[in-house]
Amino acid sequence: MQGGDGIAKQIARWTALTALFLIPFTPLLITNSYFFPFITGKAFYFRILVEILVAAWVVLALLDKEYRPRFSWIGAAVVGFVVWMFFADLFAVNVAKAFWSNFERMEGWVLLIHLLGFFFAAGAVLRAEKKWFTWRGWFGTSLMVSLAVSGYALLQLVGTFAIHQGSSRIDATFGNSAYLAIYFLFNVFIALWLALTSKYAWLKWSLVALAVLEAVLLFYTETRGTVIGLTLGLALAAFLTALTAGKRARRSAAGALVLILVLAGGLYLARDSAFVQNNHVLQRVTSISLADGQTRFTIWHMAFEGVMERPIVGWGQEGFNYVFNKFYNPSLYAQEQWFDRAHNAFIDWLSAGGIPAFLLYLSLFGTAITLLWRSSELSRPERIALTAALVGYAVHNLFVFDNLYSYVYFFAILALIDSQVARPVKRIEEVPEIGATDGLTYALPIAAVVAIGLIWTVNLPGMRVASELIVALSPSPSGIDGNIATFQDLAAHPSFAAQEVREQLVSFAASVAQSQSATTAQKQQALTLAVTEMQKQVAAYPEDAREFLELSYAYRAGGDNADALKEMQAASALSPKKEQIWIQMGSVEWDMGNTKAAQADFNKAYALGPQFSDLATYAAAGDIAAGDTATADRILNSTFGTTTVDSDTLAVAYYRTKQWKPLIALWTARTAAPGATASTWFSLAAAYYAAGNNAAAIATVNKAVALFPDAAASGAAAIKQIQSGQ
Repeated sequence: MQGGDGIAKQIARWTALTALFLIPFTPLLITNSYFFPFITGKAFYFRILVEILVAAWVVLALLDKEYRPRFSWIGAAVVGFVVWMFFADLFAVNVAKAFWSNFERMEGWVLLIHLLGFFFAAGAVLRAEKKWFTWRGWFGTSLMVSLAVSGYALLQLVGTFAIHQGSSRIDATFGNSAYLAIYFLFNVFIALWLALTSKYAWLKWSLVALAVLEAVLLFYTETRGTVIGLTLGLALAAFLTALTAGKRARRSAAGALVLILVLAGGLYLARDSAFVQNNHVLQRVTSISLADGQTRFTIWHMAFEGVMERPIVGWGQEGFNYVFNKFYNPSLYAQEQWFDRAHNAFIDWLSAGGIPAFLLYLSLFGTAITLLWRSSELSRPERIALTAALVGYAVHNLFVFDNLYSYVYFFAILALIDSQVARPVKRIEEVPEIGATDGLTYALPIAAVVAIGLIWTVNLPGMRVASELIVALSPSPSGIDGNIATFQDLAAHPSFAAQEVREQLVSFAASVAQSQSATTAQKQQALTLAVTEMQKQVAAYPEDAREFLELSYAYRAGGDNADALKEMQAASALSPKKEQIWIQMGSVEWDMGNTKAAQADFNKAYALGPQFSDLATYAAAGDIAAGDTATADRILNSTFGTTTVDSDTLAVAYYRTKQWKPLIALWTARTAAPGATASTWFSLAAAYYAAGNNAAAIATVNKAVALFPDAAASGAAAIKQIQSGQ
């Protein structure tokens, strides 16, 4: 080997290895200066490292045939999947979002092409390496990082660190318990794989201890689908070992399988016992039933309706919101209003890329497991551990959608198997290696320029917006004017996250409009900018009901109810079964004085979801506003068994129609309820006063002061106002 060739190859090799071995540190990143700090920083970091890795790998492949891509059916499935999604995304309703995603997810086809680059580059580089820089070394590095993540999770459990989701479900550096759960699931099986093949007893038992620790922590994420995946994966590993191992190992594996089945089955059968019900983690993990899954089943059915409409190319990545709106099932009224995933990775790909994408996604698992067991390069424990990991991951994906690092682990395992079973491609091997001078003079500089260009164009614009959006939403040294100026700059330089920027702008403008410290000019400037930007969004994506509602919020924040109503009507045309839209339309029409239209809208919402009590109160309020008290009473009696219902909506309806008797009854019931405050009693007094019963109003105020002595001053002022007739 000539010196020049050696220098070029070593530079490319160490660049590739450095990028590759920095990828396992991705989970540790939390970039608070970016919008969605647990997601965006990790994604940009991964993308940049992959771009560097691929550029260095291309140089290596030109210099040395050992690094060139080889053929296997796993690689063919990966390429087929990514290529098909490229064409499917071209036919997406929102092509830009299909390719670029948004800050909340950071997926899209851009992630897929990076995963494809990672798959080939990592497989080739680690296949060619010896000793430390192998797949064992890469996954070992990942386990060391997972130990740090486990430490963070433990500190959340003991209360030292806060849980970011604000619940009891640990989320560590992922900010999402489900994301942490699948991270632990992969690492449990990776630790067991390395333990089973380790030559050193101390390392073997250290890895087993790590696997046990992370399996326990996985339970504390309370992610039931992943718990099932872990349990079935471990059971499968024990079963396969019992079938294929030696006599002694078979007995141990059979015992482990029985133990897993007994523990899992016993825990489920005891789900109603005090032991389980008094433990929050066990209670949630065992509360798995068809009834609990009804929401998921409903969403899946909606997804299938969407697939029937677009069975070949689907709706594109990030296109599920169109399916959710168009085929919305009113039974989901009490759930989250905007689902962007089917909460089933298999159905998500079926929806995103149609039947071909679904079959290709299945082929990733099928080819990997088939070739894994045909490979003579991998030992039996390796085959079992990797099979269990893939099966556990597949089970997890039946209940949860993917995230960045679950994709990384999945493609890493695919690349590991591929690197063991792939065979050289004659035509690729026949291409001559480039010479020493060309490698150093042309290949490296060109690769460096391409990598820098990719980083600059693919990542830096998004990184700028992710950072600037945080600035726009944070208190500015220049006050509100500084925030408005930042939003103006964001609007002038749109990126793939334009939708999120515009929606945040609407929220900001609404808060400015309500701010007592903002000037009239500032309010007008913020609202005008919000309306203008949302008009652009609606014009660009006229089939997205959510964006019409966002525009309506901007109009409504500025007091323009007429235009707000027009946008709500456009949204209702796109999602006619969504009760929330009809409720909002009715509220605006009520404010505009069109009580008959409000009555019709509220009753439309109630007809769609009669099982929801708050929709009944809206329907009754609409009837009261329109003067149809008899119908309102019938709805209330049917739903609540009484016409005296604790509802702010009804209180407003009674007040606006001057129906003092039911209003007084409502506030009287509130004062009798636990937790009644002085304010509750004052509101009852106000109802008496509005009804013209000053004596009862004063008596009520005195009662409030007797119950709440701290309200004496407010009570005296209220009595003075009553007596003066103010």
